Amino acid sequence: MTAMSPARPAPLITPVLIGGCIVMLVSFAIRASFGVFQIPIADDFGWPRAEFSLAIAVQNLAWGIGQPLFGAFAERFGDRRAIVLGAIVYAVGLVWSAFAVTPGAHQLLEFLVGFGIAGTGFGVILAVVGRAASDEHRSLALGIATAAGSAGQVVGAPVAEILLAYYSWQVVFIIFAAAILLTLLALPMMRSPALASRAELEQSMGQALRQAFRDPSFTLIFLGFFSCGYQLAFVTAHFPAMVTEMCSPVDQTGVLAALGISTTSALGAVAIAVIGLANIAGTLGAAWAGKRWSKKYLLAGIYTGRTVIAAAFILLPITPASVLIFSLLMGASWLATVPLTSGLIAHIYGLRYMGTLYGIVFFSHQLGSFLGVWLGGRLYDIHGDYTLVWWVGVGVGAFSAIVHLPVRERAMNALPA
Repeated sequence: MTAMSPARPAPLITPVLIGGCIVMLVSFAIRASFGVFQIPIADDFGWPRAEFSLAIAVQNLAWGIGQPLFGAFAERFGDRRAIVLGAIVYAVGLVWSAFAVTPGAHQLLEFLVGFGIAGTGFGVILAVVGRAASDEHRSLALGIATAAGSAGQVVGAPVAEILLAYYSWQVVFIIFAAAILLTLLALPMMRSPALASRAELEQSMGQALRQAFRDPSFTLIFLGFFSCGYQLAFVTAHFPAMVTEMCSPVDQTGVLAALGISTTSALGAVAIAVIGLANIAGTLGAAWAGKRWSKKYLLAGIYTGRTVIAAAFILLPITPASVLIFSLLMGASWLATVPLTSGLIAHIYGLRYMGTLYGIVFFSHQLGSFLGVWLGGRLYDIHGDYTLVWWVGVGVGAFSAIVHLPVRERAMNALPA
């Protein structure tokens, strides 16, 4: 009688994870670049800062509205169909935006861009990656997919800045539309088994939603994700312009000048890239920690850290050095909340409807994003700087740190069909 060989451990790196990372990288590279277009578009049409800020805010709100819809679509008709639809809508929104000449047209068309991001972003991609990963590797797989979005942020703003040196912003939008359509070449890799328990498979979506809505912990997670959206969207949309206008001049003989960063405009674009670069390590670190320690306490710690970092930055003089230090520290916690929040939802409520439930929680994130971007432009036009809206972000960050503490981090049994 021969002994049975032990089962081979499930791999961490799978075709599903690679394909998901490709889509996330390009989708988030484009999304992270919109702050670079603030000044060129405003100068082209002579608009107040609030006009294009509202367009970006609408984009973030549409992303939040579209996330649970695309999550439900993916769970009903298939993940890859949802990604195809999202990429097409994304590209159409970008191309039409290139020909828009009024603030209202930009704001309306950014609704399409936001829906496109929803179809090629966290809700759909993390759900398919989470279902394809083993229990052992799920937290880290979610972190790697999220880090791919951060990698997109590393290249998105600098690439947009480089392209704007050679082309008009309209042409750059069309180039970005072609890039998001090219990500569809990765779809054959994304064949994911629907790993779920028998109870989860027998549970209807309505039952899953009622179970979550009756649980106070779901409400707390929903409320806590608001500040993440506020802070991230405000910085992405306004930080390049804020650095351009409020930072002390770059030393023309220093290290930054030697690296080709000779203006505060270039420093603003590089700051977004530094945030994304630091977040690759921060997100992977958070995912690794989420396998070992309580996710809710890790989230509370991250929000506390952000609050302290943001408060210190605005209280101190804004210099090229402080901009880069802030970007590095803030970047380390930038998307670190995403694998922890999505992993917390998967742990408590199961995998079957993870995309839909995470999409609903993500809507809170995008409400915060809408407010952060819109308030940034509105209060800038009123006061001439970003100080007040920055302090609002500090306050909501402290709120999120507190509301995660009462979350009951335990798996719930799925309701019988």
